[in-house]
Amino acid sequence: METGKPDGRSGDRHFVPVLPLLKRHEVQVLCRAGIDQKEVARLSGVSARSVTRIAQETPVAELDTAAEVARRKIGRPSKAEPLRGFVVETLATEPEVMSLELLRRARHRGYSGSKTAFYALVAGVRPRDDRPMVRFEGLPGEFSQHDFGEVDVTFIDGRKVHVEFFASRLKYSRWVQVTRVPNQRVEPLVRTLVEHFDAIGGVSLVAVFDRPKTIVHKWRGDGTVTEWNATFAQVLLELGVGVELCWPRSGNQKGSVERLVGWVKNSFFKQRRFIDEEDLDRQLAEWHLEVNTKTVSRATGVTPAERMREERPRLRALKVSPAALALRYPVAVGPTGVVFHDEVPYSMPPDAIGLPATLFLHRDHVRIVAGRFSVIHDRKYAPSEGSFLPEHRAQMVAAVSGKRAKRYYKREQLLRLGKETHAFLTELVHRRPRTWASDVDALFELLQAHGTDALQRATGLALAERTFGAEYVRHFLLGAPAPGAWARDRDDHAEVAGDGAQPRGRCGEQLALGFGRAEPATMVTP
Repeated sequence: METGKPDGRSGDRHFVPVLPLLKRHEVQVLCRAGIDQKEVARLSGVSARSVTRIAQETPVAELDTAAEVARRKIGRPSKAEPLRGFVVETLATEPEVMSLELLRRARHRGYSGSKTAFYALVAGVRPRDDRPMVRFEGLPGEFSQHDFGEVDVTFIDGRKVHVEFFASRLKYSRWVQVTRVPNQRVEPLVRTLVEHFDAIGGVSLVAVFDRPKTIVHKWRGDGTVTEWNATFAQVLLELGVGVELCWPRSGNQKGSVERLVGWVKNSFFKQRRFIDEEDLDRQLAEWHLEVNTKTVSRATGVTPAERMREERPRLRALKVSPAALALRYPVAVGPTGVVFHDEVPYSMPPDAIGLPATLFLHRDHVRIVAGRFSVIHDRKYAPSEGSFLPEHRAQMVAAVSGKRAKRYYKREQLLRLGKETHAFLTELVHRRPRTWASDVDALFELLQAHGTDALQRATGLALAERTFGAEYVRHFLLGAPAPGAWARDRDDHAEVAGDGAQPRGRCGEQLALGFGRAEPATMVTP
């Protein structure tokens, strides 16, 4: 048999192809027929030297060229071949080690060949997993599969966005639900899961999840879960749904579950063009109607809607509606009378300080239960916001001992209103170092009476006008005409070093309407 030869390119894997066994068989047949070798070369398209060599070989009995090349070890030896023993020994002790890690170790041992040749050696040595694939072909109402997916979408105007979504599908009918999600954390997972069950019309016996990292904290090498995500476990317990996991790199377990995300990408995201996010959501709703009621499934031969007539009676009733779903988190009331969730503070009565509590997280509000205390807050999402109820502020001021502690508690509550209020108070303290305490008392009273949003707007207006004092904030808060003269005279009438003088001119005339205040003569020190 003709051996492979280098073709002049760099590397050890490029060779002139070995003459196929079928062609060699043709040459041998022509030679046995008594045809001159030059004529055989012309008829077969093989060189005369090759014809002479092939005529002297053993008659071809098999046509597997690759097997013959491997059997006779034709071609230049791979540079990776000396490392065969190292690879075999490593895989025997670490069967799951990645080929990339093996290559890194081989480099440390002096290997200088290509990664392709090394990977080919590893693939030939690594034991194959010949376990059979088990497909989840469920009965009506038995299995539903769920998974996160992500895809890059280019809108018609050229803008690109990264879209993350959560997909659910009933295994028997192939009914599908897909929803865009903000992230792949546990709250979007369980809330969207409940929404999908609600849209489907019931709950399956078992929910199959492809990737367990979001819902499982710890597990053994054999896949046994030792620690579930507590929030996920609590919701699935409320729903009464069993859970099965398909583990990464375990394709023999998955069947079609691993193709759900790919199918959604190829049949929706990569087949359509979108104007913006709103148009994407509109088309997603249309796509749901199309794939569930009009498109025949290749797996079943009918539309999902037809099989749904058989499956829906087998689905169990949803025990909790999406609107009523509350995630539970164990918390404690801290020494400052607040409970934190995702770094966002929520106020509690001072008598609840030190008590263990449970935070019930709803979509738009938060309920905190600590002993006999139960408090409801609007949900906040930024740590800088927080939620402090007026009655809790008043109770904390009454509970705090000492004038200085009360004053600094009030100031801390004002500082939580945001950057503009922080800047306003900073200027106020430096301009009125001896009298700012009474301003803080007055501003705190305004906060209690009018709420955070109104006081934030009024403080922002006072800051923009460069007028620093509680009387100016009260002026803007009560909706008086904007004092244009304040802006013109703000540098002349700024209260530097705490002299306590009231603004003059038009500003003073307007303050005569009742916005004045008495200022203490003693200096306040931190």
